Amino acid sequence: MDNTVVGVYDSYSQAQSAMNELIASGFARKDVQLNPEEETASTSTGSHVRTEGDSGGIGGFFRSLFGMDDDAVHRDTYSEAVRRGSTVLTVDADNDEQRDRAIDIMNRYDPVDIDERSTHWRSQGWSGYDASAPRLTDDEITQERSRYATSSTANLRDTTRTEGEKTIPVIQEELQVGKRAVQRGGVRVFQRVRETPVNESVQLREEHVHVERRPVDQPASAADLAAFKEGSIELRETSEEAVVAKTARVVEEVTIGKEVTQRTEQINDTVRRTDVEVEQLGAGRTGTTTTGMADDSDFRTHWQNAYGSSGGRYEDYDAAYRYGSSLSSRDRFQADRWNEVEPQVRSEWESNHPGSAWDKVKDAVRYGAQRVSGHQNRNH
Repeated sequence: MDNTVVGVYDSYSQAQSAMNELIASGFARKDVQLNPEEETASTSTGSHVRTEGDSGGIGGFFRSLFGMDDDAVHRDTYSEAVRRGSTVLTVDADNDEQRDRAIDIMNRYDPVDIDERSTHWRSQGWSGYDASAPRLTDDEITQERSRYATSSTANLRDTTRTEGEKTIPVIQEELQVGKRAVQRGGVRVFQRVRETPVNESVQLREEHVHVERRPVDQPASAADLAAFKEGSIELRETSEEAVVAKTARVVEEVTIGKEVTQRTEQINDTVRRTDVEVEQLGAGRTGTTTTGMADDSDFRTHWQNAYGSSGGRYEDYDAAYRYGSSLSSRDRFQADRWNEVEPQVRSEWESNHPGSAWDKVKDAVRYGAQRVSGHQNRNH
C-alpha cells in the first residue's frame, strides 16, 4: 500500500481518461484498476450493486487493497464513495518516482477530496459502510452532491486558494540534447575475377629422321660381310611440346574495418521563458488613467513624432510611458529637474527591465513623467 495511489472521481469518464493516460505513460494495465470497472446506469428505482458474495465485489476489492483489519476506515470510505456514485482509480507504483508521476497525471482529471467528502457524510449521520445498502440512484446522487456544492474540485493533496487570487504561470523551456545514430555512407567491397592475356616464348626442339640412298661400287669388307644377315635398325623421331600450368599467388591484401572516434559538438540554440513584471501603479480615479485621460492617445502621438520614423511598434514603448507616468506620484520626483533624477530613474528601469536599453526608451519615460506632472499641475 506504500506505493499505491488512490483517486476518487465523480465522473466516470474523467476516471477512465486518467486511467488511459496512466497506461499510455508506461504503467502496466494490471497495475491500474477502476472500481466500478464499467459505468453504472441507474434508474429511478435503484440499480444493481455487487455484494460481498459477488466475485470482485466492492468490499472484496477494497479488502484486497487495504487488508482485513488495517486501514478499515479507508476501506469503508472508498467503498462508500463507490456506493454513492463515484469511481475509484487505483495505481500500484513500483517506486517513488512512479508514484509521483501517477499523482501528477491523476490530478489533471479533477479528483475529489475524499477526506472532505467523508466528513460531510458523517455530518449527515453516516457511521460506516454498509454492504447491504443499495447504490444511490441518479437523482439521489445529484441531490447529495448539491448539498455540499463542490464548486471547486480538490486535488489528491490539500490546496487552499485566497479569494480573488489569480495565478500567472512562469514558463521556461529547457534544452534537452540527446544522440541518435544516422547513416553517413560507408564502403562496399566487390571481389571479381578478371582475365588478362599473357604472352610467353619457349624454345621447342624437334627431331626428324631422314633416309639417304647413294650408289656405291666397291669390294665388301669383313665388316660388311659380318652384317650380311637379316636384321632391322629402328630410329625414332622426338619433338618437344609446350606445357602450360598455372599457379595462384597472393599478391595483395585488402582489409576492411571501422575506426571509432569521439568528438564534442557544441549545441547552440535558444530557450524561451515568460517573465512576469510587476509595476506599481499610482492612485487615481476609477475609469481614468494616470495621465488624467480616458486613453493613451497623447502618448501615442508623442511616440509617432519621436519614434515612428525609426520603425517598431508603440507597444514596445508602452511600458516606458507608463513607468514615467508612475514617477509623478512620488514625492521626491520633480519633472523639471530631470537631469538630477535621471541616474536614479535609469538605474531602477534597467533593474526591472534588463532586456531594454535605456537610451532607446528614456525619452518616452521622460515624456510620461513630465506629461502627467503637467496635467496634475493644471488640475491644481
